[in-house]
Parts: sequence; C-alpha cells; structure tokens
Amino acid sequence: MMEQELQRLKENVLKNGGITKREAQELIRTDLQELTMAANEIRESFCGTGFDICTIINAKSGRCTEDCKYCAQSSFYPTELESYPLLESREIVDQAKYNDQRGVLRFSLVTSGKKLNAGEVAQACESIRRVKKETGMEVCVSMGLLEEKDFLELKKAGVTRAHNNLETSADNFSNVCTTHSFEDKIKAIKAAKRAGLSVCSGGIMGLGETMGDRIDLAFSLKELGIKSVPINMLNPIPGTPYEHNQKLSSDDMQRIVAIFRFILPDASIRLAGGRGLLSDKGRACFCAGANAAISGDMLTTAGITIETDMQMLNELGYEPRLWNE
Repeated sequence: MMEQELQRLKENVLKNGGITKREAQELIRTDLQELTMAANEIRESFCGTGFDICTIINAKSGRCTEDCKYCAQSSFYPTELESYPLLESREIVDQAKYNDQRGVLRFSLVTSGKKLNAGEVAQACESIRRVKKETGMEVCVSMGLLEEKDFLELKKAGVTRAHNNLETSADNFSNVCTTHSFEDKIKAIKAAKRAGLSVCSGGIMGLGETMGDRIDLAFSLKELGIKSVPINMLNPIPGTPYEHNQKLSSDDMQRIVAIFRFILPDASIRLAGGRGLLSDKGRACFCAGANAAISGDMLTTAGITIETDMQMLNELGYEPRLWNE
C-alpha cells in the first residue's frame, strides 16, 4: 500500500470511526513503521494518554474439561500444572490489596473450567464483596460460559466487567477447540451484556491462524461492541498440541496491534498473555496502538512486575486510567 492510501484510511478512521474488512486486509502489506505511526495517531485521537492496566489472579486452576489446544489447564494434555479448587476469600483479598497498593485499577478473578457451578458462583461473590469493601479497584471476572443469572449475581456482588475471549475467527475456532463453539462464546458474551456488565474479549495470536483470521476476529469484536480487547501472544506450553508452534515476532505483534487499532479505534487494546516473550516487554506495541495491559503474573506463566510496567508507562507518557464502555 502506498503511503498516500494509508493516510487516506487513517483520515477515514479519524472522521468516521472505521474501515472496511477489505481495507483492513490492505494493511497487511503496508510498511510497518508507517502503519504503526498512523495507528498511534488514531489511539491518541480516540483514547488520549489513558492506559488501562489490570492484574489477574488464577482463582481456580487446572482439571478443565475443555480441549483448547493452547491451554496448560486442559485435562486433555499432560502438562505439569498445579491444580486447585476455587481459592478462599482471604487469599483473593490479600492479592487484591497487594495490587491496589501498587496503583492497579482493575483486578480480575480467572477460573479454569467450562463454567463455575452455582456454589462456586456464590463463593466467588463473597470474595468479590470483600475485595470491593477492602480496596478501591474495579473487579472483573473470567469464569467461562456462565448464564445471565450468574452474571446478575456477580454484578450484584460488585463486578463491573466480564471477560470471555473469542480466541480466534469463527472459521478457525473448531481447529482450536471442539468441546465448545464460537457461538457458545457469543451467547455468554451477550448474556453478560444483558446483565449490565461490560465485556472484555479478544484472542490469542500464533495458533496457526492467518492474518485474515485475525482481521475477522477484530470485526467480530467490533460487531459485538467490545471496548476492551486483549491481544495474547501464544506461549507454547510443553504437553499441549501447540507446544511446537512458532513464536510470533515483535514485528508480527506490532502489525496485529496496529491493524486492530484501525478496526477498533476507541477500544482499550490490551497486551496480555505472552507479552513477556517480547524482548521489549511490549514497548513497541504501546507505540503502535496498544493502550492497555495485563500486568503481573499470567495464569500459568510468569508475567512482568507491576513496578516495571508503571515505570514503562511513565516513560511513554501514559497515565493509568479506567477506560469504560
């Protein structure tokens, strides 16, 4: 794509808030430096210097009934992962306080499994009420394919956002997971929205998908009105079917982030799992359209310390700020 055409597309986004799928596909072949500069201008125009930083706690680990091929928590694969039931409230609250004291604005409880049962939802609600009472953070949950009634209970307890990644395109989803469907994900996302929660949803890059799949995913998120979009980079886990997948490069991730910014100009585009594999810990992506991150440890892999991230944000001119729908 010629620079003149890139500038035209950028101006269309700035004026009209979007581009077509065909136009997004043209960005695949655009000069990377020019593309990331344009994406960063879009981010500055729609989102300013605000940066939405969150942390997560692995509140229930392992023994998952689903066969997602990237996941160390799946019971289908021989991974060396500690399994444990839903954590008690004290451990969750202590972790929340630790993050709150370091300036983190969002804290999410993430659980393994297709979905929590009614007893686990009630237990999680008690923990959430205590987190809300003892910290000033927003509380999010990632608890699988819950129903609207479950999301309503969580909202009453103080949850403001539910997370449920689409993971990949609709066409590619069955190559990644067979025990639930892309449509099951959509159903849960819509249930959370009906319950009055905002939704965080994105995908994992490096599952064997094409750039076209990534663009299709971004447009699915746009159609759902998602404003918090995690972009994960696959960390190949030994024992999973994807353990030998080639890791994406920093250039790959910058291009993905930039294209997502063109498609989702007013979203929080959040670097999530796998960021630690990048030598610069995502700095280049934060200059290519990304404006949010999950900090601290991930679910089953080590992350980046909150202190390191806060220093980076300060150096890049960002300020921690909640970004709500």
